[in-house]
Amino acid sequence: MQNTEQKNIHNTDVTEAQRTLRDVYHALTEKGYNPVTQIVGYLLTEDPTYITNYAGARSLIRRVDRNDLLEEIVRSYFESEASV
Repeated sequence: MQNTEQKNIHNTDVTEAQRTLRDVYHALTEKGYNPVTQIVGYLLTEDPTYITNYAGARSLIRRVDRNDLLEEIVRSYFESEASV
């Protein structure tokens, strides 16, 4: 039987993931891309070419583990749902 891995979602990785997603989102928007589709493409394929080099966005997103990015997105979604 495998144990379920539990992560502390309030660690510094989440803060880094939040900053990274925000910065990459803004860089993609400034370059005229649809940031949601580009970030989803990256998360599904881990192909860095979905992310622009503009403002160092590609380098930023590659520093954060994809699981941490996904965790942040899901956590943020449910926190916003709970506040409605």
